[in-house]
Amino acid sequence: MEPLINVKNVRKIYRMGEERVVALDDVSLDINKGEIVCFLGRSGSGKSTFLNMVAGLEKPTRGEIYVGGVPVHKLTEEQVTLFRQKNIGFIFQAFHLMPMMTALENVSMPLIFRGVPKKRRKAMAKESLAAVGLSGYDNRKPTQMSGGQQQRVGIARALAGSPKIVFADEPTGNLDTNTARDVMNLIIKQARRHGQTLILVTHDSSVAEYADRIVTIEDGNILNMHMKGQGENDDKEN
Repeated sequence: MEPLINVKNVRKIYRMGEERVVALDDVSLDINKGEIVCFLGRSGSGKSTFLNMVAGLEKPTRGEIYVGGVPVHKLTEEQVTLFRQKNIGFIFQAFHLMPMMTALENVSMPLIFRGVPKKRRKAMAKESLAAVGLSGYDNRKPTQMSGGQQQRVGIARALAGSPKIVFADEPTGNLDTNTARDVMNLIIKQARRHGQTLILVTHDSSVAEYADRIVTIEDGNILNMHMKGQGENDDKEN
């Protein structure tokens, strides 16, 4: 089976004055459609850099990155922006909701950039909010919601329009243990439901346990990969 994401010998070097920092060191990896993969490592290990490379947010110093056969490393800024809008959803640690917008407006925003007509994107946003258990929260603003509810809005926004790939960067970092468990179960459930490829980035081993595959990364190198059966750790509250 052709992998959805194909990373070949990717190296990323940051220059800070005369100092060279190797963030990724000749990393190669394939990720299949519908797979849930977690990159586990401490701060500065290179895991977020890997996510940024695959999402086209940064260019590799060397190497190749293909997503759905598209050479992301060769795309112009305009091309990669359009590619992200059509194919990728993001879930952030800090939620990144617009404070003056309602939940419905926050979820609708990515659909505007995809050119979805107003009536259709409103319906899609309502459906996405309902899928994360926030029916009736359409007109609430972030300040009127708990941290867990705000992250659910973030999940709804990432999943609206059913992108092929969802990136979750420390998605439970600002949540308490019980809320974090609920949010992770929700993310996994929605990704499975839509057949999406999910890439988690975390330093938390309990979050990593939700993945089909755990990739441990340190100093820009992949130390090991642990494969698990799909669904083995779904609905962990049970």
